[in-house]
Amino acid sequence: MAAISSSFLQIPNQHLLLKPKQISKKSVVSFKVQAAKLPAGVQLPKSQPNFKAPFLGFTKTAEIWNSRACMMGLIGTFIVELILNKGVLEMIGVEIGKGLDIPL
Repeated sequence: MAAISSSFLQIPNQHLLLKPKQISKKSVVSFKVQAAKLPAGVQLPKSQPNFKAPFLGFTKTAEIWNSRACMMGLIGTFIVELILNKGVLEMIGVEIGKGLDIPL
């Protein structure tokens, strides 16, 4: 039996006990965990919030797909810059300076 202690527990000397259980041929471990105290002045909500319908399509799923498309576009831009050895501004015809002109 293993024991884990934490300074965040209500009683510093109390340990968490890990008790393995056997179910059929698979090994399952259950944990007995004592939560830490809430900071002073923090209260748990008495009920779950009632959310309204999303505004103009700003849903969690839409935002996840937007961020994935953004990441793919950014990586695609990096690949094109590596292949053509030019930056995006140079490709569209904007003249750029040498910057600090530090050789790499």
